[in-house]
Amino acid sequence: MAEIPEDGIPHLRKVGRSTHLIVDGKPYIILGGELHNSSSSSLEYMEPIWKRLVSLGLNTVLTPVSWELIEPEEGLFDFSLVDGLIDGSRRNRIKLVFLWFGTWKNAESTYVPTWVKSDLERFKRAQNPLGKNLSAISCFSEEARLADARAFGALMRHIREVDSGTHTVIMVQVENEVGILGTSRDRSYLAETRFAQEVPAGLTEYLKAHADDLHPYLREAWKKAGCRVRGPWKEVFGPAADEVFMAWHFAKYVDGVAAAGKAEYPIPMYVNAWLGPQHEGQQPGEYPSGGPVARMIDVWLAAAPHIDLIAPDIYLDSFSAVCVEYARPNNALFVPETVRDERSAAYVFYVLGQHGAIGFSPFGIDDVVDSHPLTASYRILAGMTQLIAEYSGKGRMIGFVDDPSYTPAFSISTGVMRGFECELGGYRLRIKFNKSFERGKVPAAGLIIALTDDSFIVAGLGFTLSFAPRPNGKANVEILKLDEGFFENGKWVQGRRLNGDESQNNRVVYLGDSPSVRKVKVYEYD
Repeated sequence: MAEIPEDGIPHLRKVGRSTHLIVDGKPYIILGGELHNSSSSSLEYMEPIWKRLVSLGLNTVLTPVSWELIEPEEGLFDFSLVDGLIDGSRRNRIKLVFLWFGTWKNAESTYVPTWVKSDLERFKRAQNPLGKNLSAISCFSEEARLADARAFGALMRHIREVDSGTHTVIMVQVENEVGILGTSRDRSYLAETRFAQEVPAGLTEYLKAHADDLHPYLREAWKKAGCRVRGPWKEVFGPAADEVFMAWHFAKYVDGVAAAGKAEYPIPMYVNAWLGPQHEGQQPGEYPSGGPVARMIDVWLAAAPHIDLIAPDIYLDSFSAVCVEYARPNNALFVPETVRDERSAAYVFYVLGQHGAIGFSPFGIDDVVDSHPLTASYRILAGMTQLIAEYSGKGRMIGFVDDPSYTPAFSISTGVMRGFECELGGYRLRIKFNKSFERGKVPAAGLIIALTDDSFIVAGLGFTLSFAPRPNGKANVEILKLDEGFFENGKWVQGRRLNGDESQNNRVVYLGDSPSVRKVKVYEYD
């Protein structure tokens, strides 16, 4: 990442083990929501939505900008919609992440202009094994890549002209959930010709340089084929060849589009992933083959240097397991799409606390109402973002969420409890989930920060926290002070003191079904 002045445009900065999104010189955490695909295509439709977004506690909205609406005729651009969205965002003091719906949206070419969609001779389609054209443009179509790149470059140039001094637009998604459906790889003539060629040296060199850190699936596929550094795709990757081949070429195409945009205005750019395989036996093509799924992350990192991060769209119950796959030293975690039901109110604590994510964003946020518990979570976290950024990556903050990856963790006199134990600060923490896990229900979740070895911030819902001495510590641990309250602009605002009944005589920190935050100080004695 290039060095950018503190007061420069939005950018990513590596800080120790964490990556921060820097906006106006300070770390910025996205407490966001993504609009439905068509909402932002009409400024009139959007007008009443802005106030609702503010009332939900969002600081950022993710909204599509489609190719067909900004370049209805080739070479003639209309940015009135873009300007209107930026204006609405500024009026309501919300930041924007634009989603570029260019060549692909959800593995199909749905949002391309009519002059692209109707010209199959110039803009070649991907084909299935029977030679039938698919609804998606081929990633081997050079004409499509150049046209998409020109349009995206024009968009980014316009954003620079109207927003580089204000920084309303802080990040851009390039395409949406790319890949190919219905077949494991494109079988058009252009694709078949490339498939017969040798694997590019850029990919095999990356594999050699990162052999110890590759995703296990890719590492094993390459190893079983003999760790070859030369040869056609089938020889180098064996049964995984189709997906790796498509991942490389989709990534190269998207990187070309991103490069054109960054040449005009180099704010952070990312791609999002339709996850797969989502169950045992699901094959590439049943999910978008070649997309930035977890097992293809390394291929994308090798092929797309102009993409700053790869982000998962998470609609699976195994939320935490997906985050673990994407939160890597060379890939900051951002969750641009997830469920908008009440589970989202819990998930946000986990991604920020455990992974120092740069942001979180449920999909279809314009359907969410003020009474949704996500509103309470966002209001709690809004005052804590600088604190979370400060402790991210320092080993003094944890996040957790109850999902199917957790099993009963410890026994007590009344039975086996769900939860876990860990060391943080100067003590051993026991986190007990208050209820059994129920699919589709709001799970227990939280984040805990050790301000010092004996002072903690505890936020979230649905769990009980208790403390024990570390090995060789003193015999007893009790809570000295337990306070409720909230953070406002990073400063703690004191509420009730909860020593006594509310803490079981200074033994536990209890967070109920609604999101809340506590400040606790503990002590130990013999």
